[in-house]
Amino acid sequence: MVTPIRNPDIKFKQLFINNEWVNAISGKTFPVLNPATEGKIADIQEGDKADVDKAVDAAKKAFEPGSAWRITNASDRGCLMNKLADLIERDRLYLASLESLDNGKPFNDSYNIDLVLVIKCIRYYAGWTDKICGKTIPMDGEFFCYTRHEPVGICGQIIPWNFPLLMMAWKLGPALACGNVVVLKPAEQTPLTALYIASLIKEAGFPPGVVNVIPGYGPTAGAAISEHNDIDKVAFTGSTEVGQIVMQAAARTNLKRVTLELGGKSPNVVFADADLDIAVNACHNGLFFNMGQCCCAASRTYVQEEVYDAFTKKLVEKASSRVVGDPFESNTMSGPQVDKEQFDKILNLIEAGVQQGAKLECGGKRQGSEGYFIQPTVFTGVTEDMRIGKEEIFGPVMQVIKFKTMDEVIKRANTTHYGLAAAICTKDIDKVMTYSSQVKAGTVWVNSFNVFGAQCPFGGFKMSGIGRELGEYGLHDYSEVKTVIIKTPTKL
Repeated sequence: MVTPIRNPDIKFKQLFINNEWVNAISGKTFPVLNPATEGKIADIQEGDKADVDKAVDAAKKAFEPGSAWRITNASDRGCLMNKLADLIERDRLYLASLESLDNGKPFNDSYNIDLVLVIKCIRYYAGWTDKICGKTIPMDGEFFCYTRHEPVGICGQIIPWNFPLLMMAWKLGPALACGNVVVLKPAEQTPLTALYIASLIKEAGFPPGVVNVIPGYGPTAGAAISEHNDIDKVAFTGSTEVGQIVMQAAARTNLKRVTLELGGKSPNVVFADADLDIAVNACHNGLFFNMGQCCCAASRTYVQEEVYDAFTKKLVEKASSRVVGDPFESNTMSGPQVDKEQFDKILNLIEAGVQQGAKLECGGKRQGSEGYFIQPTVFTGVTEDMRIGKEEIFGPVMQVIKFKTMDEVIKRANTTHYGLAAAICTKDIDKVMTYSSQVKAGTVWVNSFNVFGAQCPFGGFKMSGIGRELGEYGLHDYSEVKTVIIKTPTKL
């Protein structure tokens, strides 16, 4: 058992531009709060448009032809990334403790899940740096054609608060592997680990300007990234509503490339032939992991009518026994929601569920009197026209829905404008193949949920996003394909 650092030192509170720590041009700061106590952790320099401009200038210089970064051999670029992974591994305990302090997630999850995946992601993309290759293409005899894969350029990256370190790795990994430079904005709720990673990027030996980190608010710093005419690509993870704003900003300025990983209302279907204990665990972890603050959370649980009562009983028992409390305690399974805005939104949706006729089986209330803790909550008797049946709650609130047939559940599962993830619990491979081929979702889990690998692409259908992160697919939006056609001598 690893002992967490309950009060990790806050070592970096400034903006990181051109490998230097600097104050915001405006001189403004903003508070970062501990969601478990509602107390202030630190005041952080607040970046805005002027600071983004400054960071873009540094990135532009770092990306100039002949710069230290542009002439770095692809294999050496991979070595730098592996050095960064080594440093993250060295400081894993500190980073996991800082993540739990800032975000509220249980330390056991930060240390044993998030940090493990972060390190693997950076190492995975480090291995790609010298394997990003073009092709030779046959043409008429007097021409020779080949393609080059070149970096897009300056990449703006806007990171969410639910997995601050992991989402940073998902975006930095492919961007750096392809040779790009980055201006990154962490979420205002959770900037602390991103700033510490910036210090490790400098320690690893990345040239100045390759990665710049600008903490600040979405409507100022985030908007400045989305609208900047010298940023060539923007990657955003967050809500669908904000994703639309980012895409509109990109379109009306320089038509920068956009990748979006957005909201979800993921259906998890349990058939009567499923192993109920496995199904209960998959559904429980699929929803309550990270306090329900997952874009792919299994918030719509469809259960075939033959096992509905037995399944619901087991599910409610498991939810009722989930330990909610201090993120640094070893037995804690759920911490607080990230902030008061999210806390109030979830409680409002729980009340809407009650008012619209769903049956509250357990939870539904604030836990304790300090911090943004909410009890694990299960509703039955839910229909898709209820607010809790169609809106993304992003909290520990599960909706259990009864169904009869495969055709019916596929139709109902697809009755949403989201399409990020889905799952099925069954022992029948025919059901697996039918459901996975017809449900409109970017990822389909079978007898499991929330299983991720750096090599496995992730992204959404419909309004759950554009593009893919992770795997070889994650490289595609960070490189440009250039075609070169050469006229050759007709006679040798």
